[in-house]
Amino acid sequence: MRTNRIPSTGSGQAHKYMVALLMILCFAPSLLAQLKVEHLAGDNHLIRIAPETKEKYLLLPIEEAAPEAQVKVIVNNVQQRQLNIRLALTKVDYYVPFCLDEFRGQYLNLMTHVNIDRSNRGGVGNEVWQQDLKLSNEFDSTNHEKYRPAFHHTPAYAWMNDPNGMFYKDGVWHLYYQYNPYGSMWGNMHWAHSTSRDLINWEHRPVALSPDANGTIFSGSCIVDHNNTAGFGKGAVIAMYTSCIQTPWGHDVQSQSIAYSFDNGETFHVYEGNPVLTAEIADFRDPNMFWYDGKWVLVMSAGQEMRIYSSPNMKDWTEESRFGKELGCHDGVWECPDLFKLKIENGKWKGEEKWVLICNINPGGLAGGSATQYFIGDFDGHKFIVDDEARYKGASLWQDYGKDHYATVSFSNAPDARHTMIGWMSNWQYANVVPTMQYRSANTIAREPFLYYGKDKQLYLGSAPSPEYDGQGLDKELKIKGSCTITLSNKEGEEFKIIYDEKAMKLTVDRSKSGETKFCQDFDQNATAPVRNKLTSLRIFIDNSSVEVFGNNGEVVLTSLVFPKSKYTETNISK
Repeated sequence: MRTNRIPSTGSGQAHKYMVALLMILCFAPSLLAQLKVEHLAGDNHLIRIAPETKEKYLLLPIEEAAPEAQVKVIVNNVQQRQLNIRLALTKVDYYVPFCLDEFRGQYLNLMTHVNIDRSNRGGVGNEVWQQDLKLSNEFDSTNHEKYRPAFHHTPAYAWMNDPNGMFYKDGVWHLYYQYNPYGSMWGNMHWAHSTSRDLINWEHRPVALSPDANGTIFSGSCIVDHNNTAGFGKGAVIAMYTSCIQTPWGHDVQSQSIAYSFDNGETFHVYEGNPVLTAEIADFRDPNMFWYDGKWVLVMSAGQEMRIYSSPNMKDWTEESRFGKELGCHDGVWECPDLFKLKIENGKWKGEEKWVLICNINPGGLAGGSATQYFIGDFDGHKFIVDDEARYKGASLWQDYGKDHYATVSFSNAPDARHTMIGWMSNWQYANVVPTMQYRSANTIAREPFLYYGKDKQLYLGSAPSPEYDGQGLDKELKIKGSCTITLSNKEGEEFKIIYDEKAMKLTVDRSKSGETKFCQDFDQNATAPVRNKLTSLRIFIDNSSVEVFGNNGEVVLTSLVFPKSKYTETNISK
Protein backbone atom coordinates (compact mmCIF):
# COMPACT_ATOMS: atom_id res chain seq x y z
CA MET A 1 0.00 0.00 0.00
CA ARG A 2 1.26 3.46 -0.92
CA THR A 3 1.13 6.07 1.80
CA ASN A 4 1.58 9.84 1.68
CA ARG A 5 4.11 11.07 4.11
CA ILE A 6 6.18 14.13 4.90
CA PRO A 7 9.39 14.04 2.90
CA SER A 8 12.32 12.66 4.91
CA THR A 9 14.82 15.25 3.81
CA GLY A 10 15.97 16.25 7.23
CA SER A 11 14.28 16.95 10.52
CA GLY A 12 14.45 20.77 10.08
CA GLN A 13 12.75 20.75 6.68
CA ALA A 14 10.17 18.23 7.87
CA HIS A 15 9.32 20.45 10.81
CA LYS A 16 8.82 23.45 8.53
CA TYR A 17 6.62 21.39 6.22
CA MET A 18 4.50 20.25 9.17
CA VAL A 19 4.07 23.81 10.44
CA ALA A 20 3.01 25.03 6.98
CA LEU A 21 0.53 22.17 6.65
CA LEU A 22 -0.96 22.87 10.07
CA MET A 23 -1.35 26.56 9.21
CA ILE A 24 -3.21 25.67 6.01
CA LEU A 25 -5.49 23.28 7.87
CA CYS A 26 -6.16 25.81 10.62
CA PHE A 27 -6.77 28.86 8.49
CA ALA A 28 -8.37 27.44 5.33
CA PRO A 29 -11.84 27.10 6.90
CA SER A 30 -11.83 30.72 8.05
CA LEU A 31 -10.64 31.89 4.65
CA LEU A 32 -13.35 29.92 2.92
CA ALA A 33 -15.92 31.27 5.35
CA GLN A 34 -15.19 34.81 4.16
CA LEU A 35 -16.62 34.00 0.72
CA LYS A 36 -19.48 31.57 0.27
CA VAL A 37 -21.91 30.87 -2.59
CA GLU A 38 -25.30 29.38 -1.76
CA HIS A 39 -27.88 28.16 -4.25
CA LEU A 40 -31.40 29.48 -3.73
CA ALA A 41 -34.58 28.48 -5.50
CA GLY A 42 -34.58 28.55 -9.30
CA ASP A 43 -31.87 30.61 -10.99
CA ASN A 44 -30.93 32.49 -7.83
CA HIS A 45 -27.74 32.43 -5.80
CA LEU A 46 -26.40 34.23 -2.76
CA ILE A 47 -22.78 35.34 -2.48
CA ARG A 48 -21.91 35.96 1.18
CA ILE A 49 -18.90 38.08 2.11
CA ALA A 50 -18.14 38.07 5.82
CA PRO A 51 -17.71 41.31 7.80
CA GLU A 52 -14.17 40.33 8.81
CA THR A 53 -13.02 40.05 5.18
CA LYS A 54 -9.82 42.11 4.75
CA GLU A 55 -9.33 41.91 0.99
CA LYS A 56 -10.02 44.99 -1.12
CA TYR A 57 -11.78 43.35 -4.08
CA LEU A 58 -14.16 40.60 -5.00
CA LEU A 59 -13.02 39.59 -8.49
CA LEU A 60 -15.98 38.66 -10.69
CA PRO A 61 -15.42 36.29 -13.65
CA ILE A 62 -17.04 37.62 -16.86
CA GLU A 63 -18.13 35.83 -20.02
CA GLU A 64 -19.33 38.21 -22.71
CA ALA A 65 -21.56 35.62 -24.40
CA ALA A 66 -23.43 35.00 -21.14
CA PRO A 67 -26.77 36.70 -20.43
CA GLU A 68 -26.78 39.50 -17.89
CA ALA A 69 -27.32 38.38 -14.32
CA GLN A 70 -29.19 40.76 -12.05
CA VAL A 71 -27.07 41.29 -8.95
CA LYS A 72 -28.60 42.96 -5.90
CA VAL A 73 -26.08 44.44 -3.45
CA ILE A 74 -27.48 43.97 0.06
CA VAL A 75 -25.70 45.50 3.08
CA ASN A 76 -26.95 44.73 6.59
CA ASN A 77 -30.25 43.53 5.07
CA VAL A 78 -30.75 46.75 3.05
CA GLN A 79 -30.51 46.72 -0.76
CA GLN A 80 -28.12 49.48 -1.83
CA ARG A 81 -27.94 49.00 -5.58
CA GLN A 82 -28.62 46.61 -8.43
CA LEU A 83 -26.12 45.70 -11.13
CA ASN A 84 -26.28 43.77 -14.39
CA ILE A 85 -23.22 41.53 -14.77
CA ARG A 86 -22.43 38.83 -17.35
CA LEU A 87 -21.21 36.22 -14.86
CA ALA A 88 -19.26 33.46 -16.60
CA LEU A 89 -21.21 30.29 -17.38
CA THR A 90 -18.79 28.20 -19.46
CA LYS A 91 -15.50 30.13 -19.59
CA VAL A 92 -13.87 33.24 -18.14
CA ASP A 93 -13.06 36.00 -20.62
CA TYR A 94 -11.71 38.35 -17.95
CA TYR A 95 -12.27 39.52 -14.39
CA VAL A 96 -13.66 42.82 -13.10
CA PRO A 97 -13.27 44.11 -9.54
CA PHE A 98 -16.08 44.80 -7.09
CA CYS A 99 -14.54 47.06 -4.44
CA LEU A 100 -15.26 46.03 -0.84
CA ASP A 101 -13.83 49.07 0.95
CA GLU A 102 -17.13 50.81 1.65
CA PHE A 103 -18.63 47.61 3.11
CA ARG A 104 -15.84 46.86 5.56
CA GLY A 105 -17.13 45.37 8.82
CA GLN A 106 -20.67 44.93 7.48
CA TYR A 107 -22.69 41.96 6.32
CA LEU A 108 -22.53 42.01 2.53
CA ASN A 109 -24.62 39.76 0.32
CA LEU A 110 -24.81 39.72 -3.45
CA MET A 111 -28.04 38.09 -4.61
CA THR A 112 -27.84 36.98 -8.25
CA HIS A 113 -30.52 35.98 -10.72
CA VAL A 114 -30.15 34.93 -14.35
CA ASN A 115 -32.57 33.26 -16.72
CA ILE A 116 -30.72 30.50 -18.59
CA ASP A 117 -31.47 27.17 -20.23
CA ARG A 118 -29.69 24.70 -17.96
CA SER A 119 -30.46 21.63 -20.08
CA ASN A 120 -26.99 21.61 -21.64
CA ARG A 121 -25.10 22.96 -18.67
CA GLY A 122 -25.12 20.05 -16.29
CA GLY A 123 -27.71 21.49 -13.95
CA VAL A 124 -27.68 24.06 -11.18
CA GLY A 125 -24.37 24.84 -9.53
CA ASN A 126 -22.09 24.09 -12.45
CA GLU A 127 -21.63 27.62 -13.78
CA VAL A 128 -17.98 28.66 -13.94
CA TRP A 129 -18.41 31.86 -11.94
CA GLN A 130 -19.38 29.97 -8.79
CA GLN A 131 -15.99 28.26 -8.66
CA ASP A 132 -13.93 31.19 -9.96
CA LEU A 133 -14.92 34.03 -7.65
CA LYS A 134 -11.83 35.43 -5.92
CA LEU A 135 -10.98 37.71 -3.03
CA SER A 136 -7.88 39.82 -3.67
CA ASN A 137 -6.07 42.92 -2.56
CA GLU A 138 -5.02 43.67 -6.14
CA PHE A 139 -6.60 44.04 -9.55
CA ASP A 140 -4.20 43.98 -12.47
CA SER A 141 -5.21 46.59 -15.07
CA THR A 142 -1.92 46.36 -16.98
CA ASN A 143 -2.67 46.67 -20.69
CA HIS A 144 -2.56 43.47 -22.72
CA GLU A 145 -4.50 44.69 -25.76
CA LYS A 146 -2.54 45.22 -28.98
CA TYR A 147 -5.19 47.63 -30.26
CA ARG A 148 -5.06 50.02 -27.31
CA PRO A 149 -4.26 53.52 -28.66
CA ALA A 150 -0.96 55.20 -27.90
CA PHE A 151 -2.20 58.80 -27.74
CA HIS A 152 -6.01 58.66 -27.53
CA HIS A 153 -7.87 58.55 -24.24
CA THR A 154 -9.18 55.13 -23.18
CA PRO A 155 -10.45 53.69 -19.89
CA ALA A 156 -7.97 51.65 -17.85
CA TYR A 157 -10.33 48.71 -18.22
CA ALA A 158 -13.97 47.93 -19.06
CA TRP A 159 -16.54 49.80 -21.17
CA MET A 160 -16.63 53.51 -22.08
CA ASN A 161 -18.97 55.54 -24.26
CA ASP A 162 -20.10 59.20 -24.35
CA PRO A 163 -17.79 61.89 -22.95
CA ASN A 164 -19.58 63.72 -20.14
CA GLY A 165 -19.25 66.78 -17.94
CA MET A 166 -16.04 68.08 -19.48
CA PHE A 167 -14.58 71.25 -17.99
CA TYR A 168 -11.26 73.09 -17.63
CA LYS A 169 -10.01 74.57 -14.36
CA ASP A 170 -6.63 75.61 -12.96
CA GLY A 171 -4.66 74.27 -15.92
CA VAL A 172 -6.37 70.87 -15.93
CA TRP A 173 -8.76 69.38 -18.49
CA HIS A 174 -11.38 67.18 -16.81
CA LEU A 175 -13.01 64.44 -18.87
CA TYR A 176 -15.83 62.33 -17.46
CA TYR A 177 -17.38 59.55 -19.48
CA GLN A 178 -20.07 56.89 -19.49
CA TYR A 179 -18.54 53.85 -17.83
CA ASN A 180 -19.42 50.27 -16.92
CA PRO A 181 -16.96 49.07 -14.24
CA TYR A 182 -18.39 45.54 -14.41
CA GLY A 183 -17.71 44.56 -17.99
CA SER A 184 -16.52 45.66 -21.42
CA MET A 185 -20.04 45.96 -22.82
CA TRP A 186 -22.59 48.72 -22.18
CA GLY A 187 -24.41 48.73 -18.83
CA ASN A 188 -24.35 49.94 -15.20
CA MET A 189 -23.71 53.53 -16.22
CA HIS A 190 -21.37 55.54 -13.97
CA TRP A 191 -19.34 58.68 -14.55
CA ALA A 192 -15.67 57.77 -14.67
CA HIS A 193 -13.06 60.55 -14.56
CA SER A 194 -9.73 61.31 -16.25
CA THR A 195 -7.59 64.45 -16.20
CA SER A 196 -4.93 65.93 -18.45
CA ARG A 197 -2.76 69.04 -18.72
CA ASP A 198 -2.08 68.64 -22.44
CA LEU A 199 -5.09 66.73 -23.92
CA ILE A 200 -2.71 63.91 -24.87
CA ASN A 201 -1.56 62.28 -21.64
CA TRP A 202 -4.42 61.26 -19.34
CA GLU A 203 -4.47 60.22 -15.70
CA HIS A 204 -7.26 57.96 -14.45
CA ARG A 205 -9.04 59.25 -11.36
CA PRO A 206 -11.58 57.51 -9.10
CA VAL A 207 -15.13 57.03 -10.40
CA ALA A 208 -16.96 60.32 -9.81
CA LEU A 209 -20.67 59.42 -9.85
CA SER A 210 -22.33 56.06 -9.19
CA PRO A 211 -25.94 54.91 -9.52
CA ASP A 212 -28.28 55.81 -6.67
CA ALA A 213 -31.99 55.57 -5.88
CA ASN A 214 -32.76 57.93 -8.78
CA GLY A 215 -31.14 55.56 -11.26
CA THR A 216 -27.98 54.96 -13.24
CA ILE A 217 -25.89 57.95 -14.32
CA PHE A 218 -26.37 58.93 -17.97
CA SER A 219 -24.72 61.78 -19.90
CA GLY A 220 -24.58 65.41 -18.82
CA SER A 221 -22.36 68.44 -18.34
CA CYS A 222 -20.31 70.31 -15.72
CA ILE A 223 -19.79 74.01 -15.09
CA VAL A 224 -17.70 76.08 -12.67
CA ASP A 225 -20.07 78.19 -10.55
CA HIS A 226 -17.83 81.22 -10.19
CA ASN A 227 -20.52 83.39 -8.58
CA ASN A 228 -22.18 80.81 -6.29
CA THR A 229 -25.48 81.00 -8.15
CA ALA A 230 -26.47 77.52 -6.92
CA GLY A 231 -25.66 78.28 -3.30
CA PHE A 232 -23.20 75.41 -2.87
CA GLY A 233 -20.16 77.67 -2.72
CA LYS A 234 -18.18 80.04 -4.90
CA GLY A 235 -16.14 78.17 -7.47
CA ALA A 236 -17.91 74.87 -6.89
CA VAL A 237 -18.03 72.47 -9.83
CA ILE A 238 -21.65 71.57 -10.58
CA ALA A 239 -22.55 68.45 -12.54
CA MET A 240 -25.94 68.01 -14.16
CA TYR A 241 -26.73 64.55 -15.48
CA THR A 242 -29.56 62.22 -16.40
CA SER A 243 -30.75 59.74 -13.78
CA CYS A 244 -32.28 56.69 -15.46
CA ILE A 245 -34.46 54.06 -13.81
CA GLN A 246 -35.60 51.04 -15.77
CA THR A 247 -38.99 49.91 -14.55
CA PRO A 248 -40.01 46.21 -14.25
CA TRP A 249 -41.90 46.72 -17.50
CA GLY A 250 -38.72 47.62 -19.37
CA HIS A 251 -39.41 51.34 -19.77
CA ASP A 252 -36.81 53.99 -18.94
CA VAL A 253 -37.76 56.80 -16.61
CA GLN A 254 -35.29 59.65 -17.17
CA SER A 255 -34.98 62.78 -15.06
CA GLN A 256 -32.25 65.35 -14.43
CA SER A 257 -30.13 65.52 -11.28
CA ILE A 258 -27.27 67.68 -10.02
CA ALA A 259 -24.23 67.11 -7.82
CA TYR A 260 -21.57 69.52 -6.58
CA SER A 261 -17.85 69.31 -5.87
CA PHE A 262 -15.52 71.36 -3.69
CA ASP A 263 -12.31 69.64 -4.83
CA ASN A 264 -12.29 70.43 -8.56
CA GLY A 265 -14.46 67.50 -9.55
CA GLU A 266 -12.56 64.78 -7.71
CA THR A 267 -15.54 63.90 -5.50
CA PHE A 268 -19.18 64.94 -5.79
CA HIS A 269 -21.99 65.43 -3.28
CA VAL A 270 -25.36 64.51 -4.73
CA TYR A 271 -28.02 67.20 -4.21
CA GLU A 272 -30.68 66.05 -1.75
CA GLY A 273 -33.48 67.65 -3.78
CA ASN A 274 -32.96 65.58 -6.93
CA PRO A 275 -34.37 65.33 -9.51
CA VAL A 276 -34.38 69.01 -10.49
CA LEU A 277 -36.07 68.56 -13.88
CA THR A 278 -38.60 66.02 -15.18
CA ALA A 279 -40.63 65.56 -18.36
CA GLU A 280 -43.43 63.41 -19.70
CA ILE A 281 -41.38 61.49 -22.29
CA ALA A 282 -39.09 58.46 -22.11
CA ASP A 283 -36.08 59.84 -24.03
CA PHE A 284 -35.29 62.94 -21.97
CA ARG A 285 -31.58 63.15 -21.33
CA ASP A 286 -28.06 64.57 -21.76
CA PRO A 287 -28.38 68.04 -20.15
CA ASN A 288 -25.88 70.59 -21.43
CA MET A 289 -25.82 73.88 -19.52
CA PHE A 290 -23.96 77.16 -19.90
CA TRP A 291 -24.15 80.73 -18.56
CA TYR A 292 -25.67 83.32 -20.88
CA ASP A 293 -27.25 86.74 -20.41
CA GLY A 294 -27.40 86.55 -16.61
CA LYS A 295 -28.88 83.05 -16.31
CA TRP A 296 -28.15 79.39 -16.82
CA VAL A 297 -29.30 77.98 -20.15
CA LEU A 298 -29.93 74.28 -20.53
CA VAL A 299 -30.28 72.31 -23.77
CA MET A 300 -31.95 68.91 -23.42
CA SER A 301 -32.45 66.11 -25.92
CA ALA A 302 -36.11 65.12 -25.86
CA GLY A 303 -37.06 62.38 -28.28
CA GLN A 304 -36.45 63.93 -31.71
CA GLU A 305 -36.19 67.54 -30.66
CA MET A 306 -34.18 69.79 -28.37
CA ARG A 307 -35.77 71.63 -25.47
CA ILE A 308 -34.24 74.78 -24.06
CA TYR A 309 -34.64 75.81 -20.40
CA SER A 310 -33.37 78.61 -18.17
CA SER A 311 -32.63 78.89 -14.46
CA PRO A 312 -31.08 81.34 -11.99
CA ASN A 313 -29.71 78.56 -9.75
CA MET A 314 -29.62 75.21 -11.63
CA LYS A 315 -32.39 73.89 -9.36
CA ASP A 316 -35.50 75.63 -10.71
CA TRP A 317 -35.88 75.37 -14.48
CA THR A 318 -38.31 77.08 -16.86
CA GLU A 319 -38.91 75.82 -20.38
CA GLU A 320 -38.13 78.51 -22.95
CA SER A 321 -38.56 76.84 -26.34
CA ARG A 322 -38.28 73.74 -28.48
CA PHE A 323 -36.28 73.15 -31.64
CA GLY A 324 -36.04 70.60 -34.42
CA LYS A 325 -39.45 69.84 -35.89
CA GLU A 326 -39.02 68.83 -39.56
CA LEU A 327 -35.39 70.01 -39.57
CA GLY A 328 -32.37 67.80 -40.05
CA CYS A 329 -32.29 64.03 -39.76
CA HIS A 330 -34.98 62.28 -37.71
CA ASP A 331 -34.05 58.66 -38.41
CA GLY A 332 -33.07 58.11 -34.78
CA VAL A 333 -33.20 59.57 -31.29
CA TRP A 334 -31.58 62.98 -30.80
CA GLU A 335 -28.90 62.91 -28.12
CA CYS A 336 -26.00 64.80 -26.51
CA PRO A 337 -26.66 68.44 -27.50
CA ASP A 338 -24.26 71.38 -27.33
CA LEU A 339 -24.88 75.04 -28.11
CA PHE A 340 -22.17 77.69 -28.51
CA LYS A 341 -21.14 80.76 -30.47
CA LEU A 342 -18.28 80.83 -33.01
CA LYS A 343 -16.57 83.40 -35.21
CA ILE A 344 -16.61 83.00 -38.99
CA GLU A 345 -13.08 82.32 -40.27
CA ASN A 346 -13.29 83.45 -43.92
CA GLY A 347 -15.37 85.23 -46.53
CA LYS A 348 -17.34 88.46 -46.52
CA TRP A 349 -18.55 88.03 -42.93
CA LYS A 350 -15.19 87.03 -41.47
CA GLY A 351 -15.07 87.86 -37.76
CA GLU A 352 -18.86 87.87 -37.35
CA GLU A 353 -20.38 85.39 -34.89
CA LYS A 354 -23.02 82.72 -35.34
CA TRP A 355 -24.48 80.07 -33.02
CA VAL A 356 -24.03 76.35 -33.61
CA LEU A 357 -26.34 73.66 -32.20
CA ILE A 358 -24.76 70.22 -32.04
CA CYS A 359 -27.19 67.30 -32.26
CA ASN A 360 -25.93 63.73 -32.04
CA ILE A 361 -28.28 61.12 -33.48
CA ASN A 362 -28.54 57.33 -33.32
CA PRO A 363 -29.21 55.78 -35.77
CA GLY A 364 -29.41 57.96 -38.88
CA GLY A 365 -25.81 58.88 -39.66
CA LEU A 366 -24.93 59.32 -43.32
CA ALA A 367 -22.37 56.49 -43.13
CA GLY A 368 -24.75 54.34 -41.10
CA GLY A 369 -25.38 54.12 -37.37
CA SER A 370 -24.60 56.98 -35.00
CA ALA A 371 -23.23 60.39 -36.03
CA THR A 372 -23.17 64.11 -35.21
CA GLN A 373 -25.29 66.62 -37.10
CA TYR A 374 -25.29 70.38 -36.59
CA PHE A 375 -27.36 73.50 -37.24
CA ILE A 376 -26.15 77.10 -37.74
CA GLY A 377 -28.28 80.05 -36.66
CA ASP A 378 -28.90 82.53 -33.87
CA PHE A 379 -29.81 82.29 -30.19
CA ASP A 380 -31.38 85.11 -28.18
CA GLY A 381 -31.32 83.45 -24.78
CA HIS A 382 -34.73 81.92 -25.35
CA LYS A 383 -34.91 80.40 -28.82
CA PHE A 384 -32.50 78.93 -31.33
CA ILE A 385 -33.47 79.73 -34.95
CA VAL A 386 -31.60 78.40 -37.97
CA ASP A 387 -30.48 80.87 -40.64
CA ASP A 388 -32.23 79.10 -43.51
CA GLU A 389 -34.95 76.55 -42.71
CA ALA A 390 -35.06 75.31 -46.31
CA ARG A 391 -31.44 74.20 -45.99
CA TYR A 392 -32.34 71.76 -43.21
CA LYS A 393 -35.70 70.50 -44.49
CA GLY A 394 -35.10 66.78 -44.79
CA ALA A 395 -31.34 67.37 -45.03
CA SER A 396 -28.48 67.28 -42.56
CA LEU A 397 -25.01 68.69 -42.11
CA TRP A 398 -22.52 66.37 -40.40
CA GLN A 399 -19.61 67.42 -38.24
CA ASP A 400 -17.61 64.30 -39.13
CA TYR A 401 -18.40 62.06 -42.10
CA GLY A 402 -16.56 59.00 -40.80
CA LYS A 403 -18.38 56.13 -39.10
CA ASP A 404 -16.68 56.56 -35.73
CA HIS A 405 -17.46 59.99 -34.34
CA TYR A 406 -20.33 60.38 -31.90
CA ALA A 407 -21.57 62.13 -28.75
CA THR A 408 -19.12 64.99 -29.24
CA VAL A 409 -19.45 67.88 -26.79
CA SER A 410 -17.23 70.76 -25.68
CA PHE A 411 -15.33 71.58 -22.49
CA SER A 412 -16.89 74.33 -20.39
CA ASN A 413 -14.74 77.07 -18.86
CA ALA A 414 -12.06 76.43 -21.49
CA PRO A 415 -9.19 78.96 -21.71
CA ASP A 416 -9.11 81.77 -24.28
CA ALA A 417 -12.83 81.35 -25.05
CA ARG A 418 -12.11 78.02 -26.77
CA HIS A 419 -14.84 75.46 -27.48
CA THR A 420 -12.57 72.42 -27.48
CA MET A 421 -14.50 69.24 -28.28
CA ILE A 422 -13.98 65.50 -27.83
CA GLY A 423 -16.16 62.71 -29.21
CA TRP A 424 -16.66 59.02 -28.64
CA MET A 425 -14.70 57.14 -31.29
CA SER A 426 -17.06 54.30 -32.11
CA ASN A 427 -20.45 53.50 -33.61
CA TRP A 428 -23.47 51.86 -31.99
CA GLN A 429 -23.66 49.43 -34.92
CA TYR A 430 -20.69 47.50 -33.51
CA ALA A 431 -19.39 49.22 -30.37
CA ASN A 432 -20.12 46.21 -28.14
CA VAL A 433 -18.32 43.72 -30.39
CA VAL A 434 -15.12 45.40 -31.58
CA PRO A 435 -12.17 42.99 -31.10
CA THR A 436 -10.97 44.11 -27.68
CA MET A 437 -11.97 42.81 -24.27
CA GLN A 438 -9.86 44.33 -21.52
CA TYR A 439 -11.34 47.70 -22.49
CA ARG A 440 -13.73 48.95 -25.14
CA SER A 441 -13.76 52.33 -26.86
CA ALA A 442 -11.53 55.36 -27.17
CA ASN A 443 -12.13 59.07 -27.59
CA THR A 444 -11.22 61.13 -30.63
CA ILE A 445 -8.37 63.58 -30.43
CA ALA A 446 -9.48 67.00 -29.15
CA ARG A 447 -10.76 69.37 -31.83
CA GLU A 448 -11.41 73.08 -32.25
CA PRO A 449 -14.67 73.88 -34.10
CA PHE A 450 -14.77 76.80 -36.55
CA LEU A 451 -17.12 78.27 -39.14
CA TYR A 452 -16.10 78.74 -42.78
CA TYR A 453 -17.66 79.44 -46.17
CA GLY A 454 -17.56 76.87 -48.97
CA LYS A 455 -17.43 77.49 -52.71
CA ASP A 456 -21.23 77.42 -52.74
CA LYS A 457 -21.20 80.47 -50.40
CA GLN A 458 -22.86 78.46 -47.65
CA LEU A 459 -21.61 78.43 -44.07
CA TYR A 460 -20.22 75.16 -42.63
CA LEU A 461 -18.76 73.84 -39.39
CA GLY A 462 -15.17 72.63 -39.45
CA SER A 463 -13.11 70.84 -36.79
CA ALA A 464 -9.36 71.40 -36.58
CA PRO A 465 -6.99 69.35 -34.40
CA SER A 466 -6.40 71.20 -31.13
CA PRO A 467 -3.11 73.15 -30.98
CA GLU A 468 -1.80 70.86 -28.26
CA TYR A 469 -1.03 68.30 -31.01
CA ASP A 470 1.12 70.67 -33.04
CA GLY A 471 4.76 69.61 -33.20
CA GLN A 472 4.15 66.33 -31.35
CA GLY A 473 4.93 64.11 -34.33
CA LEU A 474 1.60 62.31 -34.05
CA ASP A 475 0.34 63.16 -37.55
CA LYS A 476 1.28 63.01 -41.22
CA GLU A 477 0.85 66.19 -43.28
CA LEU A 478 0.39 65.80 -47.02
CA LYS A 479 0.02 68.35 -49.81
CA ILE A 480 -2.73 67.45 -52.28
CA LYS A 481 -2.74 68.40 -55.99
CA GLY A 482 -5.79 67.04 -57.74
CA SER A 483 -7.45 63.64 -57.55
CA CYS A 484 -5.39 61.00 -55.79
CA THR A 485 -5.42 57.92 -53.57
CA ILE A 486 -3.41 57.77 -50.36
CA THR A 487 -2.75 54.23 -49.14
CA LEU A 488 -1.68 53.59 -45.56
CA SER A 489 -0.27 50.08 -45.12
CA ASN A 490 1.69 47.80 -42.81
CA LYS A 491 4.16 44.95 -43.27
CA GLU A 492 1.30 42.43 -43.35
CA GLY A 493 -0.16 44.07 -46.44
CA GLU A 494 -3.24 45.47 -44.72
CA GLU A 495 -4.23 48.87 -46.02
CA PHE A 496 -6.47 51.87 -45.37
CA LYS A 497 -7.26 54.04 -48.39
CA ILE A 498 -8.12 57.74 -48.59
CA ILE A 499 -9.52 58.66 -52.02
CA TYR A 500 -9.94 62.23 -53.26
CA ASP A 501 -12.09 62.86 -56.34
CA GLU A 502 -11.48 66.49 -57.30
CA LYS A 503 -14.13 66.55 -60.02
CA ALA A 504 -16.87 65.15 -57.77
CA MET A 505 -15.53 67.13 -54.78
CA LYS A 506 -15.62 64.06 -52.53
CA LEU A 507 -13.27 62.48 -50.03
CA THR A 508 -13.73 58.76 -49.28
CA VAL A 509 -12.13 56.38 -46.78
CA ASP A 510 -12.02 52.64 -47.49
CA ARG A 511 -11.17 50.25 -44.64
CA SER A 512 -12.38 47.03 -46.28
CA LYS A 513 -8.80 45.64 -46.24
CA SER A 514 -7.66 47.52 -43.14
CA GLY A 515 -7.28 44.46 -40.88
CA GLU A 516 -9.89 42.63 -38.82
CA THR A 517 -13.34 43.61 -40.11
CA LYS A 518 -15.55 40.50 -39.93
CA PHE A 519 -16.89 41.07 -36.41
CA CYS A 520 -19.73 43.15 -37.92
CA GLN A 521 -21.06 43.36 -41.48
CA ASP A 522 -21.49 47.13 -41.13
CA PHE A 523 -17.86 47.76 -40.27
CA ASP A 524 -16.12 47.62 -43.64
CA GLN A 525 -18.48 49.99 -45.45
CA ASN A 526 -16.90 53.06 -47.06
CA ALA A 527 -17.57 56.56 -45.76
CA THR A 528 -17.67 59.60 -48.05
CA ALA A 529 -17.61 63.32 -47.29
CA PRO A 530 -18.41 66.29 -49.52
CA VAL A 531 -15.47 68.68 -50.01
CA ARG A 532 -16.63 72.30 -49.74
CA ASN A 533 -13.45 73.95 -51.08
CA LYS A 534 -10.67 72.57 -53.29
CA LEU A 535 -8.64 70.12 -51.23
CA THR A 536 -5.02 71.21 -50.85
CA SER A 537 -3.85 69.38 -47.71
CA LEU A 538 -4.49 66.38 -45.50
CA ARG A 539 -3.51 65.96 -41.90
CA ILE A 540 -3.75 62.30 -40.81
CA PHE A 541 -3.55 61.01 -37.24
CA ILE A 542 -2.74 57.28 -37.20
CA ASP A 543 -2.92 55.32 -33.94
CA ASN A 544 -2.94 51.61 -33.18
CA SER A 545 -6.67 51.30 -33.90
CA SER A 546 -7.81 54.51 -35.58
CA VAL A 547 -7.25 56.88 -38.49
CA GLU A 548 -8.50 60.48 -38.30
CA VAL A 549 -8.37 62.43 -41.56
CA PHE A 550 -8.54 66.24 -41.58
CA GLY A 551 -8.82 67.87 -45.00
CA ASN A 552 -7.82 71.54 -45.26
CA ASN A 553 -7.07 71.47 -41.53
CA GLY A 554 -10.58 70.41 -40.59
CA GLU A 555 -12.91 71.70 -43.29
CA VAL A 556 -13.68 68.04 -43.97
CA VAL A 557 -13.15 65.29 -41.38
CA LEU A 558 -13.51 61.50 -41.45
CA THR A 559 -12.82 59.39 -38.34
CA SER A 560 -12.42 55.61 -38.60
CA LEU A 561 -11.61 52.72 -36.31
CA VAL A 562 -9.22 50.11 -37.70
CA PHE A 563 -7.90 46.83 -36.30
CA PRO A 564 -4.73 45.91 -38.23
CA LYS A 565 -2.20 43.29 -37.14
CA SER A 566 0.32 46.12 -36.73
CA LYS A 567 0.28 49.88 -37.08
CA TYR A 568 0.38 51.38 -40.57
CA THR A 569 3.92 52.57 -41.25
CA GLU A 570 3.94 53.10 -45.03
CA THR A 571 2.25 55.91 -46.97
CA ASN A 572 1.83 55.82 -50.74
CA ILE A 573 0.22 58.49 -52.95
CA SER A 574 -0.99 57.58 -56.42
CA LYS A 575 -2.97 59.39 -59.10
